[in-house]
Amino acid sequence: MVTRRDFLKRVGGAAAATAVCTRSREVWARPDPPQRLNIIWIYSDDHAENAVSAYGSRLAEVAPTPNIDRIAREGMLFRNSFVTNSICGPCRAVVLTGLHSHLNGITRNGQRFDGEQQTFPKLLQDAGYQTALFGKWHLGSTPTGFDAWEVLPGQGHYYNPDFITPSGQETVEGYVTDIITDKALHWLENDRDETKPFMLMVQDKAPHREWEPGPDHLTLFDDVKIPEPDTLFDDYAGRGTAAREQDMTIAETMRMGPDLKVWDESEVGSFVWNRTYGRMNEEQRAAWDAAYDPKNEAFREANLEGDDLVRWKYQRYLKDYLRCIRSIDDNVGRVLDYLEKTGLDKNTVIFYSSDQSFYLGEHGWFDKRFIYEESLRTPLVVRWPGVIAPGSEIEQLVQNLDCAQTFLDIAGVPQPENMQGRSLAPLMRGEQPDDWRQSIYYHYYEGENAVHRVYKHYGVRTDRYKLVYFYTLDEWEFYDLKKDPNEMQSVYDDPAYASEVAALKTELARLRTHYQVPEEDP
Repeated sequence: MVTRRDFLKRVGGAAAATAVCTRSREVWARPDPPQRLNIIWIYSDDHAENAVSAYGSRLAEVAPTPNIDRIAREGMLFRNSFVTNSICGPCRAVVLTGLHSHLNGITRNGQRFDGEQQTFPKLLQDAGYQTALFGKWHLGSTPTGFDAWEVLPGQGHYYNPDFITPSGQETVEGYVTDIITDKALHWLENDRDETKPFMLMVQDKAPHREWEPGPDHLTLFDDVKIPEPDTLFDDYAGRGTAAREQDMTIAETMRMGPDLKVWDESEVGSFVWNRTYGRMNEEQRAAWDAAYDPKNEAFREANLEGDDLVRWKYQRYLKDYLRCIRSIDDNVGRVLDYLEKTGLDKNTVIFYSSDQSFYLGEHGWFDKRFIYEESLRTPLVVRWPGVIAPGSEIEQLVQNLDCAQTFLDIAGVPQPENMQGRSLAPLMRGEQPDDWRQSIYYHYYEGENAVHRVYKHYGVRTDRYKLVYFYTLDEWEFYDLKKDPNEMQSVYDDPAYASEVAALKTELARLRTHYQVPEEDP
């Protein structure tokens, strides 16, 4: 096993250990970098828009994200950023290809990405860019289109994670978010070709389930009460079968051991125990036990039931989730500091986003998958010095479908006609295209037989309305987001909305034709 300390020594010694950001006088004397822009894409996993304080949610005051906010403050925040299919693997395939799930071949988790197909990293390579990827991949195949890559196998681990590399697999001792950033900064510092512009993808595992906080944040929020969402005890009376029959509630679905860190002796040595708490070394377990044992003992003594138990679970879940995010935010700060100390910030466009958003107790849920707002939305902030006016906000509807073309446009590389998104660069430059999209298309494929039992559905969202078709149920839902932003009551059958429903059905049919969606699931 490679310890993180050994890794840091190997990649740069004390300078690396203190933030991998101190350069010698000789480096400072280097000529200015080439004028072609560098791009950094920091991509987390399941980071809810509601947990980015720049968006001003209920969590902003108790759990701020100052470094992610710094990107927004010095750049641009997208107010209406959405995904095409709210689940990990498919979102990543969409970003790489600029194609909807049915065309890039990844409609569900667990499928193998065809690395032979066209992706934006390959196009950037062809145009003279150096490309690198570190962190979560989650697409089954070996990464292609990257000059350097080291990725987690599958979902990966929080503590002492394994990495698949071009030369084999290694285990690095430490906390995954720190290690991924270490690897990215090491590549910037030591391995990149400074005669070429670069595209660097830093892809965190966190804050994906099971929300294991890092050693620096184990007691963060212990003395804080996390505000509850108004819909924590939603009874789903205003919606259809899919909302009522899902399996993603805090009350019933969450597991006491791996999810809530209250292990039963019978679980010791189980598969999920071995991939979480059981993976820690002696020092890591001692710190973990010191943080969690007193809290768990107080929980057992309280003997909570009913709504009180749900509220306790919510607090434990949110605190662990937000602790993971604090580590992400700290490491975003490390990247920003490195760019500024080396002067790379002047010629680098930096993005922060998440593969999709996540339920933080809204409707009593965790996870994602649904077209409802909390999982459809995803955070997106970007800093482009000298181009984006600091503090800008964008209201236009954008999607992860737009990422590939945006990166190519920033790099000055032609955008292939078969890509289905649209470059966001004009919006970043302050332009207001008259022909910008007025609606987005969404399609979830896994279905009720997969984890969390969310029925297959597709739909359309405009700036005000949302129409959803759960096609294996033959059930429709329609929401007026202006009057009902929490989507508590479908008004599909309300005569007052008949014309709006008809218009969105027409638009949904148009989008399915435009995006070449087959009638049968691929």
